[in-house]
Amino acid sequence: MRRYDEAIDVRVDEGEGEPRPARFIWRRRLWRVLGVEARWRETADWWSRPGGDLLAESEVWRVVAADGRSGTPGVFELACAEASGGSGWRLRGVLD
Repeated sequence: MRRYDEAIDVRVDEGEGEPRPARFIWRRRLWRVLGVEARWRETADWWSRPGGDLLAESEVWRVVAADGRSGTPGVFELACAEASGGSGWRLRGVLD
């Protein structure tokens, strides 16, 4: 998996069940989420953020998504800081 830490704009589907990422914009491309492979919560990485909130949590989603141009699907890790109320999304990694 290639690691990134880039801000992304995510649109969440509020339909049936729990809200989940439906599409996101990364590097000026729109990616449509085709499926969710996994979802989990993580606490802050205290060793790399001295003085940070040790109880801060992020919700991480591993999704399969395709862009509108090639349509070739890929696997992405998207993370949202709980304290941001759903507005602080980051792309953490892309499976290659």
